[in-house]
Amino acid sequence: MPSGRRIAVLKERAAGETRVSASPETVRKLVALGASVAIEAGAGVRASIPDDDYRAAGAVIGDAAEVVAGADIVFGVQGPEPDLLAGVKPGAWIVAALDPFARRARIEAYAAAGLEALAMEFMPRITRAQTMDILSSQSNLAGYKAVLAAADVYGRAFPMMMTAAGTIAAARVFIMGVGVAGLQAIATARRLGAQVSATDVRAATKEQILSLGAKPIFVENVAGIEGEGTGGYATEMSEEYQKAQADLVSSHIARQDIVITTALIPGRAAPRLITDAQIATMKPGSVIFDLAAPQGGNVEGTVADQVVEKHGVTIIGFSNTPAHLPADASALYARNLFNFLAAFWDKDAGGPVLDAEIGDAIRLTRDGRIVHERLLA
Repeated sequence: MPSGRRIAVLKERAAGETRVSASPETVRKLVALGASVAIEAGAGVRASIPDDDYRAAGAVIGDAAEVVAGADIVFGVQGPEPDLLAGVKPGAWIVAALDPFARRARIEAYAAAGLEALAMEFMPRITRAQTMDILSSQSNLAGYKAVLAAADVYGRAFPMMMTAAGTIAAARVFIMGVGVAGLQAIATARRLGAQVSATDVRAATKEQILSLGAKPIFVENVAGIEGEGTGGYATEMSEEYQKAQADLVSSHIARQDIVITTALIPGRAAPRLITDAQIATMKPGSVIFDLAAPQGGNVEGTVADQVVEKHGVTIIGFSNTPAHLPADASALYARNLFNFLAAFWDKDAGGPVLDAEIGDAIRLTRDGRIVHERLLA
């Protein structure tokens, strides 16, 4: 790509998507690097960012066709549809969360158009890439929002309250899956005054649970994962462990008021953690928030973007939880993308030059073909 890189930011078109991939803060920083930034009119409105704020930061505002014309790099929260990209430069980068397993046809279209698609959700969880990790930044907000949404539906108070009329017991909250979202859910529920317990298949998370003042609930007689799975994610467990965990959950879940499930396995359907029979043991008025709803759900009966009731228990599952906090989610996401470009910005080249460690991890297409090993298997 030649010098004087042009970065295009399109308005998100996916249903329910309120975020935007650049903020006035990151536009100023991109311009300071030497890039020009063009933003589609109204791109930030749902995140409370008016066009004038982008103009003041140094961006040019236009319609979609004007914005992508001659673009070297196209930013997105979700990957833009290929028909919006007519006019970009040959070999232009598409930098977004691309959902390649579910949106394979779109990735193939990027390849056919000669675009270089960079899937930000494939960013490796290594120390130097932490500031570029969109999954972590968005999962933090998702864990927080899940607890607030559950609390809003729950018909009782979270903290213990001692009043002249009597004492209100603290809510019992159970977090299933202690990744970034789960840890934030624990912290949020604790701040609200709940009694919190949590479980995970990774034995190393016990210490993290305890550090936040929650109670670890773990299978003791069957070995789980020691440490992290590949890339910092949990992996699938043996049938023996799954059965032992199901028995443990069944005995624990019946006493809970709120359950937050967060378990995901990249590239696969979400693992089933809670069955209909287990829901039936819970108290009427209890609430489950299923953060895995967009990948099929951890909970039997979850319906994405619907609130359903089973056995007197309310089940919530947003398909895009960070989008319910658009201003903060956009600010963090935009910083992730800026940090990514800035880390590889080469002044002599006038733009970013990826190294093999990061490039091979996130690059899906190049030179007219799909190149990522996970999509070639």
